[in-house]
Amino acid sequence: MKKVLIANRSEIAVRIIRACADHGLQSVAVYADDDIDALHVRMADEAYALQGQRPADTYLDIAKLIAVARQSGADAVHPGYGFLSENASFARAVIDAGLTWVGPPPSAIEQLGDKVQARKLALSVGAPLVAGTPEPVKDVAEVHAFAREHGLPIAIKAAFGGGGRGLKVVWKADDIDELYGAAVREAVTAFGRGECFVEQFLDKPRHIEAQVMADQHGNVRVLGTRDCSLQRRNQKLVEEAPAPFLTDVQRERIHQSAREICQAAGYVGAGTVEYLLSQSGAISFLEVNTRLQVEHPVTEETTGTDLVRLQFRVAEGEVLADTSVPAPYGHAFEFRINAEDVGRGFLPAPGLVTRFDAPSGPGVRVDSGVQSGSMVAGQFDSMLAKLIVWGPTREVAVQRARRALKEFKIEGVPTVLPFHEAVMAHDDFVNGLHMGVHTRWIETQLMPQWDAQPENRPQPVQSSGLQRMAIELDGRRVMLGLPASLLSGLSVAGHAAAAYAAPQEEADANAVTAVSAGTLTAWKVTDGATVQQGDLIAVMEAMKMEMQVNAPRAGRISFKAEAGSYQAAGAVIARID
Repeated sequence: MKKVLIANRSEIAVRIIRACADHGLQSVAVYADDDIDALHVRMADEAYALQGQRPADTYLDIAKLIAVARQSGADAVHPGYGFLSENASFARAVIDAGLTWVGPPPSAIEQLGDKVQARKLALSVGAPLVAGTPEPVKDVAEVHAFAREHGLPIAIKAAFGGGGRGLKVVWKADDIDELYGAAVREAVTAFGRGECFVEQFLDKPRHIEAQVMADQHGNVRVLGTRDCSLQRRNQKLVEEAPAPFLTDVQRERIHQSAREICQAAGYVGAGTVEYLLSQSGAISFLEVNTRLQVEHPVTEETTGTDLVRLQFRVAEGEVLADTSVPAPYGHAFEFRINAEDVGRGFLPAPGLVTRFDAPSGPGVRVDSGVQSGSMVAGQFDSMLAKLIVWGPTREVAVQRARRALKEFKIEGVPTVLPFHEAVMAHDDFVNGLHMGVHTRWIETQLMPQWDAQPENRPQPVQSSGLQRMAIELDGRRVMLGLPASLLSGLSVAGHAAAAYAAPQEEADANAVTAVSAGTLTAWKVTDGATVQQGDLIAVMEAMKMEMQVNAPRAGRISFKAEAGSYQAAGAVIARID
């Protein structure tokens, strides 16, 4: 390999660009229109436009990515995480184009990416599992039948999904129809396929995973465990390695089954085998993510291994000896720094980053996709950066994390930094009280305490007076500065101004407004219908999150926006008279 096309954006693209430089490889970035001045575009050796705004027209367009690889002379492709990283068709297209695919073979992606087939494989090697449907359900009636047989709660999961997308947990039978529909919609939007299966849901489990790396010669190495229990909406917020509060028997069971699952699948490259650990101590296989994980740095910090460079070495045919994967030493935390408003239910908050001052010092690492002056687009993920902290013990790592979080200063958009500080001050997390945290700990324990404190109520975010952006003139990038007040009045859907601020309107008690910048995915009522207060009237999506819009009052609804349109935060989408 000599030149690597990075089929991704933001933080993970920057991460791979750095690994390319360390490994003596040239890097090629790609960008959507709104990413023309993104950090990964400026850092790469070369950058090519994908000529579009939406993910479907850019980072998910296989033909465009292969064309850029040919145009740039790249001889390898690294997919990062998200987007096409677990798409077997993309992997096959890369290989068919004569390029090196830095990832598992398409056959392994297909088998393990299909969660129903992955369950069957896990059963065949004796991995622990809860009850689930043997095949994707044909309709909602089969979901009801499974719930009657096995009881609630149950999880409806996209068969070809990952990262919490297309996953809905049902606690009441009355919610099955709506949540099944939502899971199918999310699955189609995120993965292009709507098949879902159903399995028992373990209430308040811990989320444990094993990092694996396999070579092309049949060797599968396990680089330790991680705990990723601190989640909201099935999206991880804090991860740590190694997973604390495990018994030696539990740890060995996870390592052994992860190794056997990957060996049976003919796996190659980096992957993660995920499990749920119940309050009773029972372990249940969850899924295999056939890619590099967002949280891979905590494993890097505890093993002294560069996992991206190890991916390159595996792709080049290197044999992984036992000495290739050192035993974990010390302890590491990763904090996802998202542009989200914690005080408003973790609502995505796209906008201009006016200040980005990262912490440093012993044991502190920041992997970032933005810097001061970066624009955070509403059509992509909300993560700005990752703060990774290592210490020789978990106690030292906690102390360093508290210091680093206080040092981290971001302005222009709300972030989850105050939330992370609250986590690191809580005995449940720090000292493992009450068996530590679980996947519903944020909503059941932390947020009720958070909401009760006046200082945590939402504060207004100040915007910059001048907004800088890059434009392209005849293939040459030129910087342009315009007053933010002018941009906030523009209404071109999908462009920077429309994504961040709605035009100012007089207060209207009858208006239904967009709670966040995003796409109005679907209306759930008809125009002119009579609705009751609290009725579900529409569904929006922003930064990979589906949000329900409920009627603020009873009356007759009249639409002011079309389904499929992009809406600014606070934009009027309907009136109820």
